[in-house]
Amino acid sequence: MKLSEALYRTVVNWDDVPEDVIRPGVRRRVYSTDEVMLCWHSLSVGMDLRPHSHADFDQLALILAGEADYYIDDVPHRMTAGSMLLVPAGAEHYIKPLTEPCINLDVFAPPREDYADIARKLTDVLAQ
Repeated sequence: MKLSEALYRTVVNWDDVPEDVIRPGVRRRVYSTDEVMLCWHSLSVGMDLRPHSHADFDQLALILAGEADYYIDDVPHRMTAGSMLLVPAGAEHYIKPLTEPCINLDVFAPPREDYADIARKLTDVLAQ
């Protein structure tokens, strides 16, 4: 079954989405259809910073709560609740939270293939 079929006409709250601890200070929840993926990150001040890049897709970052510096190619961009930033494919980037709670929502279209198993956790919970 496609992810979208399991989610049609289903109200989901972020609190109902399974949460993974990625590393100390970073928790992730993933909501994904077959066309778009939302990744909710709860970030702590002092977390281990992990610069990285992905060559195949852009990343849209939205800060929902708190304040952070979002680095793209070593250039910091100050972001607060409501701020959005488009990270181009191939650019090295990372986020440094400045306040807590810092909630970062990343949007990927199409969904990240490497997060497919994480995305299916929600549909598994809904099927129960």
